[in-house]
Amino acid sequence: MSAKDKAKAKAEKMKGRAKQTTGRATGDKHTQDVGRLERAKGEVRDAVEKVRHSTKGKHGR
Repeated sequence: MSAKDKAKAKAEKMKGRAKQTTGRATGDKHTQDVGRLERAKGEVRDAVEKVRHSTKGKHGR
């Protein structure tokens, strides 16, 4: 996982967490849901990069 991809995933997770918290504090369900979605996207991006890294060099590539 490159440092750039790792930072991008972490930033997306943090941004999502902030929106989720803001939505919860203000009672705005939409903002809370958008935050949850962004956080999940960051988690998926992180997982994909980990799989990509773990399979790198295998299968003759």
